[in-house]
Amino acid sequence: MEFLKIGDRSLLYPIVQGGMGVGISLSSLAAHVAGNGGMGIISTAQIGFREDDFYKNPIVANLRAIKTELQKARDLAVQVFENSFKVSEQAAGFIDKLKNYKPFIGFNIMVATNKYADYVIEAVKAGADIIISGAGLPVDLPELVQKAQEISDNEKRTCIAPIVSGRKSAKVILKMWDRKYKTTADAIVIEGPLAGGHLGFSYDELHELGADTMASRNYKREKYDAEIKEIIEEVRIYEEKFGKKIPVFVAGGIYTREDIAHVISLGADGVQMGTRFVTTYECDAPDDYKQTYINAKEEDIVITKSPVGMPGRAIRNDFMDRLKSGPIPIRHCHNCLSHSICDRKTIPYCITDALCSAANSDENHALLFCGSNAYRATGLEYVKDIMHELTEDMK
Repeated sequence: MEFLKIGDRSLLYPIVQGGMGVGISLSSLAAHVAGNGGMGIISTAQIGFREDDFYKNPIVANLRAIKTELQKARDLAVQVFENSFKVSEQAAGFIDKLKNYKPFIGFNIMVATNKYADYVIEAVKAGADIIISGAGLPVDLPELVQKAQEISDNEKRTCIAPIVSGRKSAKVILKMWDRKYKTTADAIVIEGPLAGGHLGFSYDELHELGADTMASRNYKREKYDAEIKEIIEEVRIYEEKFGKKIPVFVAGGIYTREDIAHVISLGADGVQMGTRFVTTYECDAPDDYKQTYINAKEEDIVITKSPVGMPGRAIRNDFMDRLKSGPIPIRHCHNCLSHSICDRKTIPYCITDALCSAANSDENHALLFCGSNAYRATGLEYVKDIMHELTEDMK
């Protein structure tokens, strides 16, 4: 098989591991996915929540953790890669092709993040292979990366990939990057309505797509498939204009080889998967977090309203049931989101506290984000086994 070109880098398998914060996709998960030929993504959402000074200086702690988590991921990914491909792929004739291959690792950075520019700059300086950015329109991402590149010691340019949910947002971003910066994306992530966490859809849009209840068993796939095709058409316009390949990865509800084959049949180049990798031994989440996925039933997967006003998909638990009785008092502001998005006086609860609780095994106060397929997990798996299952016919 041929590697997938992304900017000036190569990806062995067209599988991106979705960025999941807080504390779910850090160095361990990213390293094992990257070391097995996929793209490992570290979420910067409160990435430093285990740093000693996090509650006093959250932004400082997060920026420091960007460098340390990436370095840990790089070191581990090299070991994983050598172990994964030393023997198992030799019969397939991969060894010669893989001699100069470097595991692909980057960051997911939300546009809504307070001090977004600082996070982007720190990620580039740390040597990120790619920055995937959504939760808003990353209109200034090319400029931020370019500025950071100028003060960085890294010879290779950090690739950039916006997350979009419709053709309209894709068109706005790509047109603006073209007009303002004379550049375009290195990749695109289409995040559909079956994704976990915050969703780029209104409640009405989710309802129209049948993606708002019961793990979305009534999902109108053909309706959103048409949107995926339109986004790909838009991307191809800029491929032609800039004379380069812009791989498109589809996310949301991707769990099996059949799911991958389906989106590739629509014209996509690969997929982004988050939920499938949560229930792995190597995922950074605590064991009881993973067990919640394994124990979940289809009816436990629900749509909830985030403090930032966006719908999100999560596993129903006591914390979510308590919210029905009224707001949960905010104990401390972590300055995680832009104040224009998160108003401490009106939000029903602190999303950082809820997500940190999930990552710290405090289930009574935890928000457990998940994708629509979380209930399909039946036990823990190894990342290597998942990657082998998903890529068996790609070799």
